[in-house]
Formats: sequence, structure tokens, C-alpha cells
Amino acid sequence: MGFQAKYDDDFHAWAMEQAARLREAAASGTNLPLDWENLAEEIESMGRSDKREVVSRLARIIEHLLKLELSPAEAPRAGCRRSVIQQRKGLARVFRESPSLKAGGDGFLADAWADGRRDAADGLEADGIFERELPRECPYALAELLDDGFWPANQHGLPR
Repeated sequence: MGFQAKYDDDFHAWAMEQAARLREAAASGTNLPLDWENLAEEIESMGRSDKREVVSRLARIIEHLLKLELSPAEAPRAGCRRSVIQQRKGLARVFRESPSLKAGGDGFLADAWADGRRDAADGLEADGIFERELPRECPYALAELLDDGFWPANQHGLPR
């Protein structure tokens, strides 16, 4: 029986497949002295950590794009740009290691939006911009969040 997902090609898909196969082996009544359920849980957990990383990195991108777009302050702009660039690089690496996660990227957007919007609101209060003034829905498509060339225009005319 061959494996569909290869460890070196798509870690997330491999981890989910291995966890399912461990559970199948446990259900078949094999008598190997292994803690099947906890082994499966640990392998799934490794795959889920990649998902959490994707949501976290998308949230940071959203947070800093909102600040770049909405803030009238000039000083923190370079730091926000650096953060977006770093997070995009990190996401590219995660997606190279686990391509199946990129296919589900839109599914992560709701959680990333909630986290990124809240964090942006916290930072923008110092500029007199409050959470109620932020968009309710994410104004950025996933493709824009991942696009190295995408930078929203600043509402106060500051340079991108």
C-alpha cells in the first residue's frame, strides 16, 4: 500500500494521512503495543501547527496592511512594510513545504481577518482611528495578501 502524500512534498497532507492510517490500524485490532490514538493525535497536531502558522501570518499581514492603508502616521510605515514582507516570505515557505494548505487558504481568511482586524484596531487607536471605523469584512483577497506587489493606497495620501 503506497502513500498518497509524500513527507518531503506536502507535510500537512502526509501528517493527516498518517494519522488516519494509525486509526485504521488501531481499529483493525492489531496487537502491536503502541498508543495508537495518542500517536495519531500527535501526528495530527503537527499538521495543525502549520495551519495555525498560516492563520497567524495572514493575521499579521492584514494587521499591517490595514495600518498602512488607514493610519495618518508616517513613522511606523517602514516597520509595517517590513512585517508584511517577512510574513509573506514565511507563508511562501509554509506553502512550499505543505502545498495542500495553500489550496485551503481561503478557509483560513475568516480567522486571520478577525485577529488581524482586532490587532490593527489596537494599534490604530493611538492615531485616533477606532475599531468601529475599520471595515467589517476583509477588503483584501487572499491573492492580494500573498502578492509581494500588493500594497493598498493610504487614505491620507502617504506614499506606499
